[in-house]
Amino acid sequence: MTYRVIQWSTGNVGRYALRGIINHPELELVGVWAHSKEKAGLDAGELCGLPPTGVKVSNDADELLALDADVVSYNSTGDLRPVEAIDDIVRIMGSGKNVVGTALVPLVYPPSAPAEMRQPLEEACLKNNVSCFMSGIDPGVANDLLPLVLTGLAERIDSVRVQEILNYATYDQAEVLFHTMGFAHPLDHTPVLLIPGVLALAWGCVVNVIAAGLGVELDEVREQVVEKIPAPETFEVPSGTVEKGTMAAIRFEIQGIVGGEPRIVVEHVTRLREDLAPHWPAPPGKGGYRVLVEGSPKLTVTLELEGDGGDENSGGLIVTAMRLLNAIPAVVQAPPGLLSALDLPLVTGRGLMR
Repeated sequence: MTYRVIQWSTGNVGRYALRGIINHPELELVGVWAHSKEKAGLDAGELCGLPPTGVKVSNDADELLALDADVVSYNSTGDLRPVEAIDDIVRIMGSGKNVVGTALVPLVYPPSAPAEMRQPLEEACLKNNVSCFMSGIDPGVANDLLPLVLTGLAERIDSVRVQEILNYATYDQAEVLFHTMGFAHPLDHTPVLLIPGVLALAWGCVVNVIAAGLGVELDEVREQVVEKIPAPETFEVPSGTVEKGTMAAIRFEIQGIVGGEPRIVVEHVTRLREDLAPHWPAPPGKGGYRVLVEGSPKLTVTLELEGDGGDENSGGLIVTAMRLLNAIPAVVQAPPGLLSALDLPLVTGRGLMR
């Protein structure tokens, strides 16, 4: 069966999703929405380095939602515009289309998401007989499905730790690096990411879904900034300049507390240069994820990423897009509602070996 897909947004993740839809043997691209008026009228293939597809990019949401499609791949940013993203998705579902997306990361595990985010989308799902699945790589498959599968091999589980260890220098999105995360600012600056409650809002979902998969109750979810490292001298990254003495590396944790102890931990070890903070955990390969399950037996799995040109950050963007696109058949066939990794069957790369 072929599933008809509309791609919504063509930014960092969206252009890889667009490429993934065009190349996928079980998906058919029927429409593309882009915010930029300069992109309107371009062929979809032009935006992702592929030959012409015959599908033109549009800025007209009504026109796109009138199309016959099974699902919308929604990759517009939602971190700083959650209300608008919720409105967009409710509108999409109102046209009878399922949604897979990256915009609202707390919905990686809907039961732990804020009610003001969850309820409008739950109601829209049930009213329109559709499903919605939010995921990606992190929060997403690297710290929900991957550790959940690994815990299924254990005799006893003492703790679960998931680490993202990446050099973000090639993540060419200045707003995220400098505004959201606080790189290139003084060490005492409080960026959006470190406003109290934001780390738990963004990554508490994966701590909660692991707890749910293990059948344990969390006492609470805690945030901890472990350390910030200043730039030893001024240097450049694609997004801009990092001045000497400003933040060039950060390590933080989101901890699921069980019995008074941090037993389920999501840790980020983020550098803008590989030589920074040599005392911190080293990356797997060029960069990626490490899952450590302490217990019987002790289990360690690493996920190394290399995307276009061998770049680890583009590898992460591809995984973010393809986790959702490969899940489309399961999402379309699921009962109406908000879905998590615990609700889907095993999603494989069906049809991708050719």
